[in-house]
Amino acid sequence: MSGLRERKKLATRTALADAALRLCVEHGLDGVTVEQVANEAGVSLRTFFNYFSSKEEAVVAGDVATAAAFVHAFAARPEGEPVLPALRSALVDVVPDRIDPERVAQLRALRRTPALLPHQIAAFAVQERELAAAVAARVGVDPTTDLYPAMFAATVMATLRVVVGWWLDAAERPELSELIGVMIDRLEAGFAAVHPSGDQDSPGRRRLSRPPGAQ
Repeated sequence: MSGLRERKKLATRTALADAALRLCVEHGLDGVTVEQVANEAGVSLRTFFNYFSSKEEAVVAGDVATAAAFVHAFAARPEGEPVLPALRSALVDVVPDRIDPERVAQLRALRRTPALLPHQIAAFAVQERELAAAVAARVGVDPTTDLYPAMFAATVMATLRVVVGWWLDAAERPELSELIGVMIDRLEAGFAAVHPSGDQDSPGRRRLSRPPGAQ
């Protein structure tokens, strides 16, 4: 029963997010109300606020769901798999080889809506923390004293945003999955020098310790 309930909740959330995105693309963010989003999805206003706090949050929900799926896929990779191969596999699982042209048009429209940026940043910050925790667990370090998990997670999430933005703005776009592959290759080259190896004094590795008495 709980599984069915969760599927229904996910379906409602997805319907609201799809409706918000569609209306935003058609009418602009300022031309859309929460009531219109709820009506488009066939639910009550109260139901809308059970899932989202604002129309902006609903509009960016699809991108947030993709980021969450990536973090989940990374955390679910086999125990003992190194961080960078796990990153590559997780992104391959989440990023499709081809993306529907209508979805591309929607994403490009969102980039022309600066008011959504704070909501995207706030949502992705949550996923960044989740990714850092998953990295720390995978390499067996304490994220409160070792910089690597936070640095890795911040770099990956920021680079993903840059790559997707560049891809959307490019006049002639290669497949996004191809660009993701290039991104990972370059990240591997950059992170090779700071990847935890068990040698605390290895070049490029610096542990951060709390000062005495710090909480």
